[in-house]
Amino acid sequence: MSEEKKTGTEVSAETNDGGRIVFADDVVATIASLAVADVEGVSALSGGVVEGITEMLGKKNMTKGVKVEVGTEEAAVDVSVIVKYGYKIKDVCEKIQLAVKNAIETMTGLKVVEINVFVQSIAFEPVETPAQKAEKRKAAKE
Repeated sequence: MSEEKKTGTEVSAETNDGGRIVFADDVVATIASLAVADVEGVSALSGGVVEGITEMLGKKNMTKGVKVEVGTEEAAVDVSVIVKYGYKIKDVCEKIQLAVKNAIETMTGLKVVEINVFVQSIAFEPVETPAQKAEKRKAAKE
């Protein structure tokens, strides 16, 4: 039989053969954030106030915008993203769900029961002024 022990942000599963596998929530969140980063149409993950303060202090947060709940055999994921302008939001979200599910299930063996995607914003490409275009042409000729 399997017995669950939960300590802080880690969940471990006792197995019959005397061993156990432990996944910290941050490990699963990192896998999810890397999977999201590979989806075309995603500009960035969108974190909350705490993540913003952490970044201002110079600390890189790999799990920004990702929240996970990990059980002994299942995981649930919430992802907050900024989508690039011009992409179909529904398609981008479906690709995010598929990528996150495949990455977590492949790497950990956990069953992903739900992936909630929250679109926080749309990212617009900066518009180039005629002066910036001329500057680029001049730099390309040199």
